[in-house]
Amino acid sequence: MFDKVKKNGTELLGKTNRIVEGTSIVGDIVSKADFRLDGELIGNFTSQGKLVIGATGVIKGEIICNNADIEGEFHGKIKVLEVLNIKATARIHGEVAVGKLSIEPGAEFTATCTMLTHNKEVIVKDGKGSE
Repeated sequence: MFDKVKKNGTELLGKTNRIVEGTSIVGDIVSKADFRLDGELIGNFTSQGKLVIGATGVIKGEIICNNADIEGEFHGKIKVLEVLNIKATARIHGEVAVGKLSIEPGAEFTATCTMLTHNKEVIVKDGKGSE
């Protein structure tokens, strides 16, 4: 009656994971879907989707994703293959590599910036060595 459909990474895109304000994670996050962080992450983040760091969000570590919007605070190294939107409330410190960059007036941007000439999709491994 009901067919079971095996979900691959592309079917997960558009769905959003969320870490709420007041939550602190120490470790790495790997996600195939979009992600919103309003809490704190001390570690690395990798995603094939879009990362949103909310106004109360803080990440200290390395980020690799396809798209990102930053309203909060980031310290470390970030690689965004497509578009990085930095909002007026954002505080960015570190190294930035992007396909396209948008910075609103008022943002704190203390970083080196490299524009990527080639865009490739982020490949997320499931921890077992397969994709």
